Amino acid sequence: MRVVVQRVLSAEVSSAAHGSANIGNGMMILLGIEHDDSVGDIDWLLGKLIRLRIFDDEAGIMNLSVMDIAGSMLVVSQFTLHASTRKGNRPSYIKAANPDKAIPLYEAFVERLKSESGLKVECGWFGANMQISLINDGPVTIIIDTKNRE
Repeated sequence: MRVVVQRVLSAEVSSAAHGSANIGNGMMILLGIEHDDSVGDIDWLLGKLIRLRIFDDEAGIMNLSVMDIAGSMLVVSQFTLHASTRKGNRPSYIKAANPDKAIPLYEAFVERLKSESGLKVECGWFGANMQISLINDGPVTIIIDTKNRE
């Protein structure tokens, strides 16, 4: 699993077919799922995300987690995070999981994020054409990959 996490003051995802979802202060999480990802990847990634210290403390130092600030999270599936541009100019998405594998993992990720954090968690719609707007705070943008656990 690969995520791009942005510290945001606000974020909204909308779709003509599904409506919209939005959050205030917190994290915008773009989630890409690979064909060999598993529940073990969810376990590790959830722990990392809810403890990631990217919010400022009273001294202005990034020392607080989304849990510490009682923030919110917006999760949007994004298979293009696994694009390969090795050959030619048209990206290949061969590493991205097929929907039959990705949808259950995406849904499990969102449900566990809700239950383990106890925070407001909104999400986009798997496979839908969506528009995202956000105010990135900092800017702070972090990439985390469960295949490269730094």
